[in-house]
Amino acid sequence: MSGPDRLFSLRNNFYLGAYQAAINESNVGGLTEAQNVEKDCLVYRSYIALGSYQLVIDEINSSAATALQAVKLLAMYFLGGEKREKSLSSLQEWLSDVAIANNPTLLMIAGTIYAQEQNFNEALKYTNGGGTLELHALNVQIFLKIYRTDHAEKQLKIMQQIDEDHTLTQLASAWLCLALGGSKIQEAFYIFQELCEKYTWTVPIMNGRAVCNMHMGHFEDAETVLLEALNKDAKDADTIANLIVCNLHLGKPTSRYLNQLKMVDPDHPLLKRSANAQEAFERALQNFS
Repeated sequence: MSGPDRLFSLRNNFYLGAYQAAINESNVGGLTEAQNVEKDCLVYRSYIALGSYQLVIDEINSSAATALQAVKLLAMYFLGGEKREKSLSSLQEWLSDVAIANNPTLLMIAGTIYAQEQNFNEALKYTNGGGTLELHALNVQIFLKIYRTDHAEKQLKIMQQIDEDHTLTQLASAWLCLALGGSKIQEAFYIFQELCEKYTWTVPIMNGRAVCNMHMGHFEDAETVLLEALNKDAKDADTIANLIVCNLHLGKPTSRYLNQLKMVDPDHPLLKRSANAQEAFERALQNFS
């Protein structure tokens, strides 16, 4: 029989978006070399999620394992500038190296970066083979971004066959239910609610619950949850973006949240859609002048 999963709590906190809690769980003993690498990857990815890119770059040296080097590439990408360009060129080089090209963490990072670049076909080129629950979960996210709920559903079924009760499987199920809409929204709401009650309230899970509320027309409930999420992390772009949408439906001012979003994430999709709509409106006005 296999022993207890010493990384369960750390891993689960990371998946739920409790990044500081994941970092705090990192003092785990009795690990194998492979488990230590996984632990370090999760901790450094948590630091990346918290915006501590330079810390990750400084602490992972050139002799570290391939998985850790891949995580360092992700930190470089998000740091931007020359580091971003270097990370993209290094990523291509590593993915061409048959000795390391199938490393699951490298594939995960490749999928994450290319999805961030909106290059979804390239992302799927490296993730669609699956192999881990996290890769399948990323596939679900990518397929939902390109409106292929049919393929997302196939990925979810694979995850359910592997471990139906796994946190990632539950999250992927909630994402798919949100995309399908209709009666599935209530199912997504219950999944987010159950995860909160079973583990902990995190900003991503609270946003999921709030989006469900908005889909069901419960905008005041959504606002309450989003304000709680904002108290947990005042710089979370998705929380601010969801508050903008929520306030629009409630007839409340959005200018402060819009300015806040521009500061924390000037490239957020909501801002881009807003700018495109404004440009289209101005063009329409010119046609009538």
